[in-house]
Amino acid sequence: MSLKRLLGTLLFLIFLSTTSTKSQIVVPNDEKDYAFNSDSVRAEFDKGPYFGLYKDNYFIFGTALGEKSTKMNTNVKFQISISQKLTKSKLPWGTYLYLFYTQKATWNVLQESMPFYDLNFNPGIGLSKPLFVGDKFIGKASFIIEHESNGKDSIWSRSWNRIAFAANIVLDPNIMVFGKFIIPIVDGENNKDLMKYTGYFQGGMQLISNDKKLFGSVMLTKRGNWKLDFNTVVELGLRLGRNSNEYLFVQYYNGYCENLLDYNKFASELRVGIVIRPKYFSDY
Repeated sequence: MSLKRLLGTLLFLIFLSTTSTKSQIVVPNDEKDYAFNSDSVRAEFDKGPYFGLYKDNYFIFGTALGEKSTKMNTNVKFQISISQKLTKSKLPWGTYLYLFYTQKATWNVLQESMPFYDLNFNPGIGLSKPLFVGDKFIGKASFIIEHESNGKDSIWSRSWNRIAFAANIVLDPNIMVFGKFIIPIVDGENNKDLMKYTGYFQGGMQLISNDKKLFGSVMLTKRGNWKLDFNTVVELGLRLGRNSNEYLFVQYYNGYCENLLDYNKFASELRVGIVIRPKYFSDY
């Protein structure tokens, strides 16, 4: 399936869901308003649980597109991502200090002994600030210091550090836009040219239906060159229960750096599985 067709499908599905009639909306208006009310969000940041989800947590299975499926290119990818708030109350400028940890794995489950092909470890620490306009919560800005490596040695070792400035802006209950600017510190001997493939900036949009059952997102990461090319991730999710944060999940990846080991190899992958999402929106 081509990227153009996937993007068209995403926009068509979201258009149908977000233009549905009021009689089809499951979530009451007062509940929708409460979800983005400044008082409720401030209470969530001040008094809510210290431990929670950071990015999407997913378990998906699929194969490469445009080539014959084999045991080598058909695999499981999963991601575990959590955060821990370190401050009991807000710091200066209305910020909160967090520890972040994300682990992503490529798992060759069809091969004998089911080996893990690559594991990427991504700890970080940073400040996050909820953003408000009047009595409405409109998103979050973050300053994060991160490390990422694959824990291997010799010629298979990959690692780098980065300083990231990120923001998620909720335009309305159906639309969220996000962006992330990266200042890299590439210290891995075997991935000195990493930024050529992973880039310095990523941005995108997440759309969600009125009844919160369907979401879709597109994320573009500009590669580190002067060409108009991107690493692209397209995702679709269908909520499994009215009060659940679990979704049937489809992810399409097109580009480089899907994992650190093969950062300089092009991948076009389609996978399906389950995703568990944070309460307000996912970080990317």
